[in-house]
Amino acid sequence: MNVAPRFLGRGSWLARRDPRVLVLAVILFIFGVIQVWDGRIVLAVLIGALVYYRSAGIPWSEVRGTWLIVSTFLLLLLVVNTFITGGVVGGFRPEDLHVFARVPVLGTPISAESISYAGTQFLRALSMVAIGFPVAFAIAPSDFGATFAGLRLPYKFAYAIDLTFRFMPSLAADLQTTIDAQRIRGLDDRPVRNPITRLRRMGPVVVPLTVNAIAGAEDTIDAMDLRGFGTGPRTWLRDLAFDRIDLSLIAAFAALAVGLTIAGFLTTSSHVWVPPFLIELAGG
Repeated sequence: MNVAPRFLGRGSWLARRDPRVLVLAVILFIFGVIQVWDGRIVLAVLIGALVYYRSAGIPWSEVRGTWLIVSTFLLLLLVVNTFITGGVVGGFRPEDLHVFARVPVLGTPISAESISYAGTQFLRALSMVAIGFPVAFAIAPSDFGATFAGLRLPYKFAYAIDLTFRFMPSLAADLQTTIDAQRIRGLDDRPVRNPITRLRRMGPVVVPLTVNAIAGAEDTIDAMDLRGFGTGPRTWLRDLAFDRIDLSLIAAFAALAVGLTIAGFLTTSSHVWVPPFLIELAGG
């Protein structure tokens, strides 16, 4: 049974780094980039994030579907957010918008400002995903617990994260086994468009899967209790240590976070940048 996440970045430059670097990089990067609304700066940051992502050596063929799902979700989120805000975004007043058109019935304005805002959000989210993917695919599955414990998190919390990363692939394998077993018993899994029908058909799969997951969790708890887990501080077989490259990488991300923070106070990087050609197209 598959009990570990896919280690797709095995042997890559980033996978050879101390795994704590990958986690700290995500934290520092997100802290810095969420303060930026200038699309030009976000685009430059995205390019840097993609270079970092490439150093993880993750095969594109293995994560192409994941990237497609993430991109689609982000686009849908941006569209819904535009409708919720009524097209007024980025601190612009309704009278300041350069409107192209309005959505029929709803009347939501599609303006140069809302397009710039949505585009900046999309690029910013993609950069975060690019920085975050190596955590899932370029850290050895056996190192997750030691990684978070090495960041001075409580050892119970660190071990819980370690178990989570090991449990998810096992749950996916159990899901496929359950589907195969139910197909033998006559499960109707023909594709249908009606989402209600699809959910109703998943009943024979979800129920045994949930029961098995709970039973498996109970077995894990019993095994940990028998081994005295929680009676004292836990030690880890993996001994983590930063080298010069690790420290340089952390310093680079820290400098990025500090630089973007300072730029937010001293420049207009914290405000949405609207390309002049969009304003001209809107007749501004």
